[in-house]
Amino acid sequence: MENLVCIVLLTAFFLAMLVLDLEVFHRRPHEISIREAAVWSGVWVALSFAFGVGLYFWKGAESGVQFFTGYILEKSLSLDNLFLIAAIFGSLAIPPKFQHRTLIYGVLGAITLRAAFIAAGTALLAHFRWVLSVFGVFLLVAGVRLLRRQRPAPDPKTNLVVRWARCVIPMVQEFGGSFFVRRNRRWFATPLLLALVMVEFTDMVLATDSIPAIFSVTREPLIVYSSTMFAVLGLRSLYFLLVTVTARLRHLHRALAAILIFVGAKMLVGHFVEIPAVLSLGVVCGILLISIFASLHTAKHDIGRVARPPKNGHPCFPKECPLPAKHWSPPAPQITPQDSRD
Repeated sequence: MENLVCIVLLTAFFLAMLVLDLEVFHRRPHEISIREAAVWSGVWVALSFAFGVGLYFWKGAESGVQFFTGYILEKSLSLDNLFLIAAIFGSLAIPPKFQHRTLIYGVLGAITLRAAFIAAGTALLAHFRWVLSVFGVFLLVAGVRLLRRQRPAPDPKTNLVVRWARCVIPMVQEFGGSFFVRRNRRWFATPLLLALVMVEFTDMVLATDSIPAIFSVTREPLIVYSSTMFAVLGLRSLYFLLVTVTARLRHLHRALAAILIFVGAKMLVGHFVEIPAVLSLGVVCGILLISIFASLHTAKHDIGRVARPPKNGHPCFPKECPLPAKHWSPPAPQITPQDSRD
């Protein structure tokens, strides 16, 4: 009973924070700066850490470790969502000052969808334990597909949901700062609505990976719900902070694929061998750190290779220089004192 009361109180707190964010701090649309995004990301990380510590002292060390493992797992898998959201906003040419409002409503839909997934998953696992093995196989397949880069970025021209919405809902090309505008006594949808539809659809697809992964850590509804919601609610601030940085993490998709494969394998062998939550937390953090350092090393190597001057200062040979010859020019001839006298 106390878990249910805690979930209700958490839900009320999350909704209050969303209303406060939308109606007070971001009432007027504006472009989110790096500093503002960093502050809000820090706020949500601090709130998540405080809740995890409170859970640690309330329900014990195991529950605290499970919360932080689920939180980091959901957070890391959500990084893949940043690329897709950026691709959606870019394909629809959404101005930066309107992206935050779209993300707020997208997060509202995401937490509603995840709450339904968590409730359904908890009910299934309570009656059918073999569902955990199905989740494991599903995550293994998802990890292999991600490793082979078989998750394309969404395209508004080919997305069936967007095409259906365009056929059913009258639309205009202007933004107007809202999802609907009134013209000639009629209501028309704006591209912001299309962006919201695509964000929700993409999140629904990605939630089929992340929610089963959380159940590999624990089947306690309070821990699953709280770790997922804290991670998702901090995602919108993380988007503005990391959307330019994550593009440089070349090996991130390999790390996410490895995490999905590890979690799927853990679900399959969970009937025979119990893997502690501390070990799972260490594996997930280790995979992420290795991918970050590998990406930074690769980026540094690429920059050094591009910046290396050609041999003898002449237009370089194709195998020795990654840039076209037109970007290089031979060095200016050095004039000696004897030449100047001539």
